[in-house]
Amino acid sequence: MNNIKVLNEISEISPEIWDKLANPEASVANPLVSHAFLSALESAGCVTERTGWKPQHLLLQDNSGRIFGAVPCYLKSHSMGEYVFDHAWADAYGRAGGQYYPKLQVSVPFSPVTGPRLLTQSIEGKKLLVAALKQHALTCDASSVHATFLLEQDATDMSKQDFLLRKDIQFHWQNNRYNSFDAFLATLSSSKRKNIRKERKAVSEAGISFEWATGDSLTPEHWDYFYRCYMETGARKWGRPYLNRKFFALIHMNLPEKCLLVLAKREGNYIAAALNFIGGDTLFGRNWGATEDYSFLHFETCYYQAIEFAIAQQLKTVEAGAQGEHKLARGYLPVQTTSAHYLRHPVLQKAVGAYLEQERAAIAQDQSLLAAHAPYKKTEEQD
Repeated sequence: MNNIKVLNEISEISPEIWDKLANPEASVANPLVSHAFLSALESAGCVTERTGWKPQHLLLQDNSGRIFGAVPCYLKSHSMGEYVFDHAWADAYGRAGGQYYPKLQVSVPFSPVTGPRLLTQSIEGKKLLVAALKQHALTCDASSVHATFLLEQDATDMSKQDFLLRKDIQFHWQNNRYNSFDAFLATLSSSKRKNIRKERKAVSEAGISFEWATGDSLTPEHWDYFYRCYMETGARKWGRPYLNRKFFALIHMNLPEKCLLVLAKREGNYIAAALNFIGGDTLFGRNWGATEDYSFLHFETCYYQAIEFAIAQQLKTVEAGAQGEHKLARGYLPVQTTSAHYLRHPVLQKAVGAYLEQERAAIAQDQSLLAAHAPYKKTEEQD
């Protein structure tokens, strides 16, 4: 017999047990589902009931008390910080006489990054975790359950238990065993290759250089500058940034080897910075900001430097975050992301299901159209 336990704080489970479930294979490990990352969000006060993210992590235990499954889960009182938009569903729920909030959110807060969500190696364990999510929604009177940026296997497992699948598009760079940035450029069409060289040259001629800070080379001063960039950019985009300085101090303390700060410098002073997280085979681009404005600085700091680092570290993929068709011309290709949704209201579940069927078809068409404009050489193209 198995049972489900609900944690109000991730600190109630040991890092060793959680990380063994979340990242059993180092070669594909995802630092954003690690205990250190999720606990930093909670300990810093970014993810609390007060901010609308009440932790409700589910654990699956056997009779002996052994934990063999988990889900990072939150009871939410709003739909901010998710990057999969459901405001129209909330409006429809209200018009039908229901209360959309609270809802259950299975995700990494503020992070549009694909990764494991059903943390178990057992097929039966996944079935039990999905069933437990539906039951917990009933227990806490949540209108719905939403699991975002899923691995395809997790999405498939959830769809077998009445969850509706939703698709969107991100742009990822794939490392085809390049040994240098020039080797990557050589695979692009002539016009796109020339454009990238032009952009990089403009940044270089402006007197801007770059450094990579990770592991022992990261300092509190680096984080102080990055946080200044983050706050200025976040205030413009969202009005109130989600993360605080304590969060960055905690990941500096507990995840320094998984953090990469790309820092742009001019005349001895930092002028821009981008935060990335280093996975087993993927570089996850997260936040960026600048205190001075130069042409193409954003592209260089966030995209080209990430490619350079991935090549140097032999990482397979760079995920550059949500949205951004401008990434296509810079070598990042359109890929589909997946989320899964279960609404307790049967009429709305049916209506949303019909809508998502049409939306998936439109997303697939968009991906095909975007891929047709990929910057890479066609087979017959000659320089």
